[in-house]
Amino acid sequence: MADRTESSIVVDAPPGDVLDVIADFDAYPEWTGAVRQAEVLEEDEDGWARSVRFVLDAGAVRDTYTLAYTWDFAEDGTGSVSWTLVEAGMLKAMDGSYRLRNATAGTEVTYTLSVEVKMPMLGMLRRKAEKTIIDTALKELKKRAEG
Repeated sequence: MADRTESSIVVDAPPGDVLDVIADFDAYPEWTGAVRQAEVLEEDEDGWARSVRFVLDAGAVRDTYTLAYTWDFAEDGTGSVSWTLVEAGMLKAMDGSYRLRNATAGTEVTYTLSVEVKMPMLGMLRRKAEKTIIDTALKELKKRAEG
């Protein structure tokens, strides 16, 4: 996937706290606007989720999909988590990542996303949808981590 959309936000919380929010998939329905259900299907030997099934209801877009996760973090919570699509109904591909870095006032979180749906969509519209998803996710993550 060559085209990716990326955005960053600074969260007033340490990287470890932000990472805890990202990794707590069971709580996603409590703080994300579109995720109705999240179920960890498999964990690695350290307890990090390897695969997670999501039920998404974002108005016109409804889907159930499974993502495979790769975690690469230091003890302080800085690093990255990335994911790739395993299976879905409407989605053909979804690759993304969160990168967490120390910032002067907390944690800089950079979210990168590339999505392809099974129905044809102009690249410009796809990137606009990705941007909306990213901006919403970052704002929700910031609110949850700072709350």
